[in-house]
Amino acid sequence: MNEKLAELIQAYEQRVYGQSENVRLMLASVLVGGHVLLEGVPGTGKTKMVRTLANLLGGDFKRIQFTPDLLPSDITGSMIYNMKTGDFETMKGPVFTNVLLADEINRTPAKTQAALLEAMEEKQMTIQGETYTLPDPFFVVATQNPVEFEGTYPLPEAQQDRFLFKLHIDFPSMEEEVAVLKQMIIFKQEESVQPLLTVEEFNRISVEIAGVTMTDEMYGYIMSIVRKTRETESIRHGASTRAGIAIAKAAKAWAYLESRDYVTPDDVKKVALASLRHRVILAPHMELEGVTHGQIIQELVGSVPVPR
Repeated sequence: MNEKLAELIQAYEQRVYGQSENVRLMLASVLVGGHVLLEGVPGTGKTKMVRTLANLLGGDFKRIQFTPDLLPSDITGSMIYNMKTGDFETMKGPVFTNVLLADEINRTPAKTQAALLEAMEEKQMTIQGETYTLPDPFFVVATQNPVEFEGTYPLPEAQQDRFLFKLHIDFPSMEEEVAVLKQMIIFKQEESVQPLLTVEEFNRISVEIAGVTMTDEMYGYIMSIVRKTRETESIRHGASTRAGIAIAKAAKAWAYLESRDYVTPDDVKKVALASLRHRVILAPHMELEGVTHGQIIQELVGSVPVPR
């Protein structure tokens, strides 16, 4: 399975330039059933990252453009009356897929945003009192624009906590941007990609990741980091126990991607920032000084003693 994943990552990086670490983090999240929040300015390839991954995994892909007038039923589905049969029929919404891209999720009101909560947490959806199981695997990738706030509805903390990772998509380097231009202008590379993993192989990998060894010392190390976020004066609200669960799951997946069957402190450090940046709220004086979540979390992780 590691050879399959190496082939998948190579194919992924040949189509998405300048986001090598984010690509691996997104794949790690998917393999443990987590959801991802992507934040970046328009035109940095967020949608392409998600679409390419869905194609490589061989799953169904659907995209919802979130707007202020979007209704919860536009996501979940609804009951309609069939005049031919005289019965009500269930019309399932776009949430019934393997990979759901919630584009610009902060452009729709909280009521519509909350329609995703049940799907993300329970992997099921209720339509007019009937509960339906979502396809397996199922994961949500939501995007939001960090530079435009007019007409937006910030995600509440409860919903942000449902995402395993929050990834920042930055501009690629000069060489990587030139490669993107060649890809789109000269080679005109097709969006369609041949799947490299079947659903059975995906499930097998998920089982193997669950079997990756994590010692008691590593569990203690993770919770020490989480509890540290509640003790520092730089953070107003620290992370919950769910943050520790997210770090542990992600660290196992990262170790697996590194071809190891055990977790090291470096695996934890690699996934800690993406797991914590959306789960902590900075103190007001730190925000006034222009300090970022990333700076605080990296200093915090570095201050926790590493287990032997």
